[in-house]
Amino acid sequence: MASNKAFWGIVTAAAVGAVIGLLFAPDEGNKTRKKIKKKTNSLAGELLDALEKSKEKAVKVADEAKENGTQYKDEAIDAADEYIDDAKKEINKYN
Repeated sequence: MASNKAFWGIVTAAAVGAVIGLLFAPDEGNKTRKKIKKKTNSLAGELLDALEKSKEKAVKVADEAKENGTQYKDEAIDAADEYIDDAKKEINKYN
C-alpha cells in the first residue's frame, strides 16, 4: 500500500511540475499547449502501463490463491474420505 501511495505521489508531482514548467516557459501559447498535450499523453501512457502491470499482478495473485484453494479443498476431501472409510471399518467390526 505504501508503495502505491508513493507511486501516485511521484506521478502527481511529475505531472504538476511538468504543467507548471510549461506554463512558465517563454514559448508562444500554441507551442506551450502542444507541449502540455504531449506531456499529458506521455504521462497518460505511463499511467496506463502502470495500471496494466498492477492488473497483471492482481490476476497472478488471484490465480495463485485459486490454485492453492483448490489444492486445499482436494486435500480436505481426501482426508474426509479416509475418515469415512475408517469409520465404516469400525462400524463393520461390530456388525
